Amino acid sequence: MKVTRFDPARELIVVPGYVWGARGQQYRLRLVFDTGAAESIIAPSILDELGYNPSQGEAITTIRSVVGLERGYMIRVARFRALGHELGDFRVDAHDLPDGYGIDGLLGLNFLRQFNYEIRSGEGRILADRRE
Repeated sequence: MKVTRFDPARELIVVPGYVWGARGQQYRLRLVFDTGAAESIIAPSILDELGYNPSQGEAITTIRSVVGLERGYMIRVARFRALGHELGDFRVDAHDLPDGYGIDGLLGLNFLRQFNYEIRSGEGRILADRRE
């Protein structure tokens, strides 16, 4: 079982993560743990910095929110790591995120469904194990 710590006093559950570019370069992420997001999201500027671009994307995507529609794209990254677990050839949605939260993306259900996890909000810990 892997343990990931977060600050229980923060407004959102923010956990560290990592994404790698196709040439092996690594970027440390601040991700919101979001069971309400179907897909994991990374800001396009980070993906650009790692050498990815929209022409490599699998699909154009749209996120609907109370403020309107946001267009982005779905793309596979070489490697992705969060909650102490790493996946290769991982699909993420590239979308801009609201300013002011200091986050780089969302950790969504396409990642979380591969694990059994327990959130201990009072302790500021998430326990995660690969699903059997």
